[in-house]
Amino acid sequence: MTRTRTRTRTRTGTGTGTGTKQLPPDPPVMTVVVLRLYIADSAPNSTRAIANLAAICKAHLGDRFELEIIDVLEYPERALADGVLVTPSLTKVSPSPSAKIVGNLSDTGSVLHALGIS
Repeated sequence: MTRTRTRTRTRTGTGTGTGTKQLPPDPPVMTVVVLRLYIADSAPNSTRAIANLAAICKAHLGDRFELEIIDVLEYPERALADGVLVTPSLTKVSPSPSAKIVGNLSDTGSVLHALGIS
């Protein structure tokens, strides 16, 4: 049986003379925005709200959002339990602070401001 001897070399320091190795910074934590959109079937304002919100999320959040669309005609008890009386209504569930927006979400600046997105 033959033994192989392995030699490893460990590098310490970064050449700055401190004797410690600098680790790269942690990648930034990506916050996921959780949204709920309450709609009334295929009503014109509900359809516009879905399209407007899709455009806003694509442009400003990328893939950092979760969206739940709730049809209040199909789930009226859910809307009432969540305090929704008017559609379309958008609720930002997280991160805090929460926010509620009523309407077809056509005013992008106001929607971004309400959601706390710059």
